[in-house]
Amino acid sequence: MNAKPYRICLIEDDLIMGEALSDRLDLEDFECDWFKTGREAIQALTHKHYDVVISDIQLPDINGEDLFVQLKATATTLPPFVFTTGYGTIDRAVRLLKLGAHDYLTKPLDIRALLETVKRLCVESRPAIAGENNLGISSAMRTVESLLPRIAQNSTSVLITGESGVGKEWVARALHHQHDPTGATPFIAVNCGALTETLLESELFGHVRGSFTGAVRDKKGVFELAIGGTLFLDEIGEMSPTMQVKLLRAIQERQIVRVGGETPIPVDIRLICATHQDLKKMVEEGKFREDLYYRIHVIHLHIPPLRERKEDIPWLAGRLLETWSTEHSDPRTLHRSAEKALLDHPWPGNIRELKHCLERACILSQQNVLTAELLFDEVPMAPPEHIQSVESLNEYLHACERKFIQDILRSHGGHILETATALGISRKNLWEKMKKLDIHYEADE
Repeated sequence: MNAKPYRICLIEDDLIMGEALSDRLDLEDFECDWFKTGREAIQALTHKHYDVVISDIQLPDINGEDLFVQLKATATTLPPFVFTTGYGTIDRAVRLLKLGAHDYLTKPLDIRALLETVKRLCVESRPAIAGENNLGISSAMRTVESLLPRIAQNSTSVLITGESGVGKEWVARALHHQHDPTGATPFIAVNCGALTETLLESELFGHVRGSFTGAVRDKKGVFELAIGGTLFLDEIGEMSPTMQVKLLRAIQERQIVRVGGETPIPVDIRLICATHQDLKKMVEEGKFREDLYYRIHVIHLHIPPLRERKEDIPWLAGRLLETWSTEHSDPRTLHRSAEKALLDHPWPGNIRELKHCLERACILSQQNVLTAELLFDEVPMAPPEHIQSVESLNEYLHACERKFIQDILRSHGGHILETATALGISRKNLWEKMKKLDIHYEADE
């Protein structure tokens, strides 16, 4: 657990079940708010931050599906939802997964499975950002991290730049955490490049009922949802000139007007913008407003690409594998050849690519130690040198297994117990394989 407990929203009308779940979550060091009706929960979810929501589908005033749809229509980002259901409503639970819910569990509940799911989703929904060296161990990232407490003392605008996948939102969340360690205020993130101009205006400022086709109810925009907290506008360089004008006005006046509305709404937020583009060059080319550029560019944090801070690669890989091991109860480590392969790779996709690379290797590997061959999509066209002379499939597999065990033995200094643990087999099984494959390795070699 982090220093700050994870906050859970529990929606359960059954008094016995609700009390049992609430007490167990408290024992596991979660902060749990228990609501017995959907309406109470909706009110809380629109005003308070939660890391995970656990909700029954059958509620006395509104069913779980309608609750989820209603929340999605009024909020940009929702915490992960885990629904509990009887066997009679599994079809509805499957529909909820298609709508964006994260998981469902059938009753009677397996408490252990529920807790494992909740812990995994908590880790994913809120990066661990308490303590030292949470952004990286390179000098560049340590410098960025050292600036965050000072920046957090003021409500000035911050611009984060860097290539796609370097972790700009990660830094934004860390800054938000510095400003609000309790997590009581919202962090709302929007990708400006993923929405058309019309949709983006409604997403930012909200709309009133009947303002356009499909506007069947009033909707708050992210500026309103982020009041008191942080609004993170990613890929702001993708914003159209018209939207740049409207954004500038909202920032300057500290108020917005919903699409189709007339009443100004004051908004007190911390604004963080991010982009992978060169905004200064875009200003010179007339593609980005100069006045908006200087308004959002009060503090500038640049995140270098992963290839320029190679010391962060093993550190990040270790943290990602640690998360995998915890979530899947499946310990994974890197072979020395894999570590070298990670350091040699240029990482055009940066941290995002590294994460997907390790996830793929963990899924494909049947061993606890990940080798270089599993990390990347490229498959060697010819067999390695040590097996080029084999004549049959059995000899090929025999040679591969022998070489793999020799490599793991070498990486653990010849210690049998450590090697067996890394391979995921018993010590006796390892001895038998070594005898069968004619492997001789002393611990002092």
